[in-house]
Amino acid sequence: MSFLRVLKESIASIFSNRMRSFLTILGIVIGVGAVIGILSIGAGASDSILGQIESIGTNTIYVMNGGQDEVTNPKSLTLTDVEALSNRSRAPHILRVTPVMMGQSSFSSGDASLQTTVFGSYSEYAEVTGVELDEGEYISASDVDTRDAVVVIGPDLAEELFGRRSGVVGSVVRINNFPYRVIGVTKAKGGNQFNNPDLQAYMPITTMQLRVVRQTVPNSVQFIIVQAQDAQSIQLAIDEAQQVLRETHRLTPRQPNDFTLTNQEDILDIANSITSILTILLAGIAGISLLVGGIGIMNIMLVTVTERTNEIGLRKALGARKSDIMFQFLTESALLSLIGGIFGIALGWVFALIVGTIARNTGTPLTPVVQIEAVLLATLFSTLVGVFFGWYPAQQAANLEPVDALRYE
Repeated sequence: MSFLRVLKESIASIFSNRMRSFLTILGIVIGVGAVIGILSIGAGASDSILGQIESIGTNTIYVMNGGQDEVTNPKSLTLTDVEALSNRSRAPHILRVTPVMMGQSSFSSGDASLQTTVFGSYSEYAEVTGVELDEGEYISASDVDTRDAVVVIGPDLAEELFGRRSGVVGSVVRINNFPYRVIGVTKAKGGNQFNNPDLQAYMPITTMQLRVVRQTVPNSVQFIIVQAQDAQSIQLAIDEAQQVLRETHRLTPRQPNDFTLTNQEDILDIANSITSILTILLAGIAGISLLVGGIGIMNIMLVTVTERTNEIGLRKALGARKSDIMFQFLTESALLSLIGGIFGIALGWVFALIVGTIARNTGTPLTPVVQIEAVLLATLFSTLVGVFFGWYPAQQAANLEPVDALRYE
């Protein structure tokens, strides 16, 4: 029996029971659509996260408290460490250094109030992390030295507090009930409810240490950002930073580091690994619906075998081989699955477009990316599901004895 004839008969069989065929492929449609949609969202989220990390710059190094090995009584990072790292004679490949502290504080102006994140840093923070201003100026070295009560706010924070995004420089905002003068407003970057830089604020780290954060260690900081001269100097800057900090913390050669140095490439690798794992996990969960759809196909094909028992017996009596009968039913199940896969691709594409539209309207930096690899993988997997779950019904049909099949009522 030619493949073309088998294909025609399979299509005729499917269309002779349109409603049943539609309900059968519905599970495959949902499964393929869910897999493609989730893989597209995962790829978009990965691009967004990696893009935000890369926007900080590829030549930045983060110094965190605590070493990779267990250390007894590790020393906290302090402004003394920052000064040592800023010494170009000791670390010639380090361009800029800024300490960072962060915490949640209460902001209020008139009747408006909200809790948001405030960063304490040096003037170099804006250059190291790429903070740009729409109006006013960023924190200066003199603001840090004199512990001035000044603050730079994001545009969304300005909108919440003053009802406008511009013309707020010189205004007074209360942070934890203490008055601060607004000296600048940052450019809008966009974000979401979990991380929105436009709702953040920045103040001199010395002011933050004095009035916002309670410290157990004087002049301690949460972490330090080091900027190498260029991307090629990262490893040299890491080596110099490690040597300087070991000397500052007075560690002996046998003592492990009580700090951790992480560069941008390490963060990119970690972020990429996390997003990949989450995408695979979610796609696996979505793939379960493909298996459910496959079970539906097997169930319907078993019913079809029962309904067409007389037909199978007649074909065998006329000389059809087991392989012909089996090929016929396998073709039908694979075709059902393939049709479901095609409609599932369209569903996944539409789902990705809807999520992308919602993300744009809410200001979330997420653009789903429908990858051709995901489309091909989902289509191939759906067809294999049809063949796998159609194998048993096809085998049942092929093993029917002609005499018994012709007697069946």
